[in-house]
Amino acid sequence: MGARYDESFRRSIDDAPDFWAQAAALVEWVTPPTTILDDTEAPLYRWFSDGVLNTCVNALDRHVESGNGDRPALIHDSSVSGEVTRFTYAQLLTKVAAFAGALTTEGVQRGDRVVIYLPMVPEAVIAMLACARIGAVHSVVFGGFAPEELAARIDDAQPVVVLTASCGIEGTRVIEYKPLVDAALLIAHHRPRRTIVLQRPYATASMTDGDIDWAQAVSAATPADPVPVDATDPLYIIYTSGTTGRPKGIVRDNGGHAVAMAWSMRNVYGIGPGDVWWAASDVGWVVGHSYIVYAPLITGATTVMFEGKPVGTPDAGAFWRVIHDHQVKALFTAPTAIRAIKKEDPTADMLAEHDVSSLQSLFLAGERLDPDTYEWATQHLGVPVVDNWWQTETGWPIAANLRGLDPLPIKSGSPTKPVPGFDVRVVDESGADVGADHDGSIVIRLPLPPGSAPTLWGDDQRFVDEYLSAVPGHYTTGDGGYFDADGYLYVMGRMDDVINVAGHRLSTGAIEAVVAAHPSVAECAVIGVHDSIKGQLPRALVVVKSGLNPDPQELAGEIAASVRERIGAIASLKDVLIVSALPKTRSGKILRKAMRAIADGRDEPVPATIEDATVLVSIAPLLRDPTTGSS
Repeated sequence: MGARYDESFRRSIDDAPDFWAQAAALVEWVTPPTTILDDTEAPLYRWFSDGVLNTCVNALDRHVESGNGDRPALIHDSSVSGEVTRFTYAQLLTKVAAFAGALTTEGVQRGDRVVIYLPMVPEAVIAMLACARIGAVHSVVFGGFAPEELAARIDDAQPVVVLTASCGIEGTRVIEYKPLVDAALLIAHHRPRRTIVLQRPYATASMTDGDIDWAQAVSAATPADPVPVDATDPLYIIYTSGTTGRPKGIVRDNGGHAVAMAWSMRNVYGIGPGDVWWAASDVGWVVGHSYIVYAPLITGATTVMFEGKPVGTPDAGAFWRVIHDHQVKALFTAPTAIRAIKKEDPTADMLAEHDVSSLQSLFLAGERLDPDTYEWATQHLGVPVVDNWWQTETGWPIAANLRGLDPLPIKSGSPTKPVPGFDVRVVDESGADVGADHDGSIVIRLPLPPGSAPTLWGDDQRFVDEYLSAVPGHYTTGDGGYFDADGYLYVMGRMDDVINVAGHRLSTGAIEAVVAAHPSVAECAVIGVHDSIKGQLPRALVVVKSGLNPDPQELAGEIAASVRERIGAIASLKDVLIVSALPKTRSGKILRKAMRAIADGRDEPVPATIEDATVLVSIAPLLRDPTTGSS
């Protein structure tokens, strides 16, 4: 055990071009690449730079052409409608080609951007693949984001067309999407040519001169043929939070991405053609891009897409029902979901009501897997519970237990070892390796493997400055952790001011900007504190303006409502605490790390000055227990 992993990892580091040239055979090329790794613009690297392909062809056409058109491709299971809709590869290809034709009719060409703001419906998958088919660049925006966040992404991507729906469903609430899009377009400086609207039966969107009905657009279109694109052409842009509050447009290319998806599906997750796979995420997040849509379809597997909340609505047994109904082989979700199930059904009684014998693995990612969640899932499911660690920027796992290549012993709290291609190091502030069992900053030696972000949209320099400059020759992950003596990696959390709420990365800077805009707030700080269900939750500490004495509950409500409106409900800001002062360094930097440590019950770091200590002592009880009132 471990020999195959060791050999693969060594080859991927010592002879990366040869390793990935072999992996590229998993993909169908129009023009196979001869230049595997292009380092002419290092530290910006490109993979398969002279190759030509089409990602949609790899996800759909080639399976149909090889005689597998009747194989199930997509199962859409909706707790909202109570309906299950199935698409074979041939049926999905027909839908995608038709919508690609609709986009072409609206003037979308190779290289143009299309923003997708849709709920978890099949049309979201169809739209993504349709963009890939004609060489357009899609940017999917999570439906929970408010108009200002959507507008920022529209201004950055400058789409020709925006795709949306009349509504989405959140629990039992109907959320009208079209008014949110209209509000975003009023805020945005960029003006898309057209908005295509999917009308759903739960709410009807009002249409304007710039809008077109989805069904009408498709009915008037001629199905589009695939457009060959360069391997280095962008497939999509996905935005992630930055510490400045300005979203970063992570670019994913076509060639490297297709190879990484094909390789990882088989080797990391052990999923092959015909297997049923469920990634319980949202297409708005990177997991949804990689492992709801592209990786399973490129592999020829069957992917399950779930609309609704798998836990809480209708019950904690929804996960097990979906696995039973569709004979799911492997499930990928976030620890938050398992913690929520455990809270509702601690003895797993609902699990006993379903036959989940098809399940062979449970994969968890998006946040740190705590030991209690790992042990509960392992005990009740009786299958390997496998942590894996990755980021929006990498697009696929950095560290994992490679179930399809060489399964290794599982250690609670560790995502196991670096995946082939990722030369992971743990370093101190000088960039020197810290050795086993010592904490440090996690970095990855360049080049990153195929599928990782080659740059940021329209901003190579920002990519270099934010990711590639702290430790020359390395990508800085922003996470801290350590290796144990066996080479297992332990990821302990963010080292910057981005927090992880139920697997969703949110900028504390963006939340602080909203809090600071309240007329009663003189200054504020937002920190992420531990939460047993969601991993982290934001907590705002505010200093009110001199002479004001607002009611704490009213102020908290107003600020929380503003954050929900401008950031989105996913921010989950509930704790807004009034304090007399914020602890700061001599240079005026707020001691967020010290406050986080106190809030999470860890050893309190020594502050820089006596004044800092006094302020920390005064607010410590409030940080530990927000119910004690304000300081």
